[in-house]
Formats: sequence, structure tokens, C-alpha cells
Amino acid sequence: MTPLEILKRHWGYSQFRSSQQEIIQAVLEGKDVVTIMPTGGGKSICFQVPALLMDGICLVITPLIALMQDQVKQLKQRGIAAVSVHAGMHPREIDITLDNCVYGDQKFLYLSPERLQTDLFKERVKRMKVCLVAIDEAHCISQWGYDFRPPYLKIAELREIKPNIPFIALTATATRLVREDIINRLELTHPVEFQKSFARDNLSFVVRKTETKEKKLLEILRKVPGPAIVYVRSRKSTATLAGYLAKQGVAATFYHAGLTHQERMARQEEWLTNQCRVMVATNAFGMGIDKPDVRVVLHLDIPENLESYYQEAGRAGRDGKRSYAAIIYHEVDVLALEKKVEQAQPELEFLKKIYQAIANYFQVAEGSSQGESFNFVLDDFCKRFNFKSIEVYPALKKLEEFGLLEFNESFYRPSLLHFSFDKKKLYEFQIAHARFDLLIKALLRLYGGELFSDFTPIQESQIALMTKQTISTVRLELEQLHNLQVMVYEPVNESPKITFVLARQDADRLPIDKQEFKRRRELHLSKMEAMKNYTGQTHRCRMQLIQDYFNEETYQICGLCDVCIEKRRKENLSALKDYEEQILYLLNKKPMTIEDLETAVDPRESELFIDVVREMVDAGRIRYDEFWVLNVIKE
Repeated sequence: MTPLEILKRHWGYSQFRSSQQEIIQAVLEGKDVVTIMPTGGGKSICFQVPALLMDGICLVITPLIALMQDQVKQLKQRGIAAVSVHAGMHPREIDITLDNCVYGDQKFLYLSPERLQTDLFKERVKRMKVCLVAIDEAHCISQWGYDFRPPYLKIAELREIKPNIPFIALTATATRLVREDIINRLELTHPVEFQKSFARDNLSFVVRKTETKEKKLLEILRKVPGPAIVYVRSRKSTATLAGYLAKQGVAATFYHAGLTHQERMARQEEWLTNQCRVMVATNAFGMGIDKPDVRVVLHLDIPENLESYYQEAGRAGRDGKRSYAAIIYHEVDVLALEKKVEQAQPELEFLKKIYQAIANYFQVAEGSSQGESFNFVLDDFCKRFNFKSIEVYPALKKLEEFGLLEFNESFYRPSLLHFSFDKKKLYEFQIAHARFDLLIKALLRLYGGELFSDFTPIQESQIALMTKQTISTVRLELEQLHNLQVMVYEPVNESPKITFVLARQDADRLPIDKQEFKRRRELHLSKMEAMKNYTGQTHRCRMQLIQDYFNEETYQICGLCDVCIEKRRKENLSALKDYEEQILYLLNKKPMTIEDLETAVDPRESELFIDVVREMVDAGRIRYDEFWVLNVIKE
């Protein structure tokens, strides 16, 4: 099959997006590839399509468990064999999964970079027929990046085990220094580099400084129809703001990592299917979400760096239609940002104190527990050791940044079951232990032979319905069978997890270089300064400033951002008056949608025209009704 036939068969698209076909061809030719493609550009297609045309399994390295689980689920829905290995899995489950990658017909193995360091993986990968290694979020390998992960530095060791396998490194954001780091640290050989422009010709970047952020938010949401995401920094703010919007007649829900898995999935589905218009969320929301018709992404707190802001803002307008990315801020938010970034850079002595407390909390001995995961309850930890959560959280992220621990806030894994006995031995057990016969028969009817070969997701409620027992009785019997070693039963788990990436260290001698610690601190502070400059300046095209930050040379302005429009306004006072007169004339004849109005006026300066409409709405001269149709307000 050709790449296009694969695309049509599994994804249903009739053509590739810009650069995708060239990237795929370079991979099929066995070349190393570096791809920098903004959010929503279709990066995963660039390695998934060629892998399906190659003989063997594709290893996909990604740091986010939620994204990993989501991509595996999507591939399976398309009829493509895919599995994942990550922290929080039962050792036997990891063992079986890797076996299936060696002897089975799996096509994709997703794994976190920490898994590469385990002896189990190193031994199994030698026996795997690997066709391609894809490194997602490749900026994590660079110490110049905003999200450096030391385990990424170990990826190049795969070169020694599989010397002739092509690598493809993918990221949405990378400066020149980060690009060079990716190539050097992955030991890429004459890589083919693809970089899509950071410019988004349909996305208007806007910054609004205001005394009343909620009022300005409501104003924008009432002017710009369509689905929206509103990002705030705290979990508490998501609920408060969603409640405020609902009272104002705007259908809104909220999302953060502290909700249960069922709550997160239900709210995400509600927003994806347009049952509610606005998602108010922390930055835990959005990764892996493919909703092309988001019309506006708003930030009510200034983001910590331009990389994360550009990625989050880029979730607007993936369908190519006009969309908006706005920061709404108050003067005090600048001070809040400075304080937040300062808190995110705790002193080395405090890190040692937190690390020792974590080791005590889990009762982990020095030199043990490498790769082992533990359920972590932040409030309980803080209470026991007399810490404040506001100081513990950044310390955990910093320990993660230096490759000592991995902290997953929103971990979720359904109940899993795997029979340890073969069919003959299980049948003999059923005869000898008749009280478990009904449950075992129900399991086999519901989930079949897969229970013998793999860890299978199960639902205790479904089993209870079939056996006419209570859910608690089913769980109790499954635990008894687990204790009898008939099966491995892993109940549902959605607690945050801490994983010891390295074996537990002596807290007084943590492997953190003091000079590197200082350099990382200065890097984070410099990125904050760049974000403050972006937010506060009003003289340079915002898109041009973003492109410059990512070392993309350009002399073109976007013409869409608030700075560009304000400049044009001053230069086109007569055009403004003309647009106002035409708008009033047409709307006095009949109410119109903004799309119909724009078609009727046929403006030379589309963004200027849209801004005039906005100003006339603000001034109370025209208004939108509940169907987003514009009307003249009669005096």
C-alpha cells in the first residue's frame, strides 16, 4: 500500500497536510528526521503512517502517560495493534506486554523514557524487530528547553542496541539551541529537518489589560461565538469561574487533575460534543485533544513561558477558520507570575529535605525501588511532615526535572485481570473450588481467552450483573483468587503516582550539580522575562515576536493581532468610518450574521472590519441576539 492508501484506510483523510508526505517519505527512505510542527499540525501521522508500511514494531517514546494511553486507544479504535509500558503497571503486566512485542503482532509500543533504563526492557528490545523509533515531545531532551527530562538523555543508548534503525524526533516548539541539542543528544546522522512556520495565518493573538478580568472574559465570549477554552492557574479558580459563567448564561464546565477519571472524561466529552460551550481548566487539559472548531483560547493568568503559551493558544482554529488567542491580565498578575516562577525554583537544601521525607513516607531503603511506583496523597504527605502543598508541588517538579523522581498527578488505570493458570489447570481449580465456579465462568464469557494471554481491562459492575452478586462481593472474590495465585487482579487505580526513576539516593548527596542547578534557575527566569515582554509590549506584531523567539526570521507582520490592528486603525481612519456606515445601513435593512455582513461589505481589510464590529458592539450601537445574529440597537 502507499502512504496515502494507509491514510485513507485508517484515518479516512483523502490527502496529507503540508509537509506530512515529505516527512513520511524521508522516514521510509531510512533517514533520521527532525520535525518541528505546531500544535494541531498532525505530528503523530508522520510516524504512524510510515511505521504501518515498515516491517517490525515502532517504539514511541513520550513523557505523558495520559497522552500515551489516549494514542494507544485511538490506534486500537482504528484497528491497529498498539500497547504501552509506563510507571504504575504491575511487573507481570509489563513482562507480558514486552513478550507480546517480541513474539506477537504488535505494531506500536508506547513507553516513557524512564522505561528505557530498565534491564527488563534492554533485554527484550534486543529480541524485538524494531523498524522505527519515534521520540515525541523531543524538546524534553534539551537542557535549554522549558521541560527538560534527564531520562531523555538515555534514548541514544538505543543506537547501540539497534544501530541501523531510523529515528524521528517530533516537537511543537523548539528554539535553535533546542534543535541543535535534539540532533546532538539523539546522535542523529545527517538528519532531514522539517520546520513548519510558527506563523498561524488564521489565529489572532490579543492581549487585554483590564481592572475586571471576569467582565472582559464575558465580553469576549459574547462577541466571539463557538467553543472556547479558558485557562487559569489554580484548581479552585476553574470551579469558581465556570460557576460565574453559568450564572451569566454561558454554558461552562471545568477540568483539573484533582477530579476523578470519570469526572474528567465526562466533562471532556460534554465539551467535545458541544453540550457545553466553555471549558475552564488548568493546563492539565488539552494535550491530545483534537477539537478543530475551537474559536477562542483565553488565559486569565500570564503563562510561565512562551513555549507553553504558544502550544496552548494553538488549540484554537485547527480547522483553519478565524480564531483568537487572548491573554486577559491585571497589573497584579505580573507580580503573581514572578512569585509563581520564584516558588517553582526551590533551594537545593529544601529539595533534599523533601526527597528524604518522600523516602520516609514510602519507607524506601537506600539503593532500592528503581522504577517502582507508589500511590501519593499530597495532603496526607504534607500533614504528616508539616509541609505546605504550595511548596511541595514545585519541589516534586524540580526533582522530576533532575531525573530523580517522576510525579504523575492524573494517573488512571482501569481494573485489570490476567489468569496465571492455563486452561487445563484453571478447569481443575474450578472442580476443586466450586464456590468460585460462577465467577470464573462469568469472566470467561465476558472477556474470553484474552485473559490467559494479556492483562485485560474489566468492569466489576458488569461481572456483578452477570453473577447476580454485589460489586463488593465480586471484588472480594477476585482478591481471594489473586491471593490464591490463580490470577493477577489489579483493582482500578487513579491516585497520583510517584516513581523512583533512580534507585533511592542518599538525600545529602543527591546527584544534582550545583552549577547546573543555578543555570536551570536562570533559564526559567529568562523565559519568564520573555513572556512578560510579550504580554506588556504594544509596539511589535505579536506573531512576529513569537517567530523571533523561536529563531524564525521573518519581515512580515501577521495583520491579525491587536498590535497590527491598532496600527492599521491609526492609518485608516476614513476606512473605519466607511465600514461603520455600511454596517449600520445593511443591519437597518435586516439583521445578519457576521459572516453574511462581511460578505455584503466585502472589506479590503477583513481584520479591521471585524474590529469595527467589535467596537460597535462595545459602544452599544449594535448587538448579537441569542442566535449570534447582529441587530441595530434602536434609540
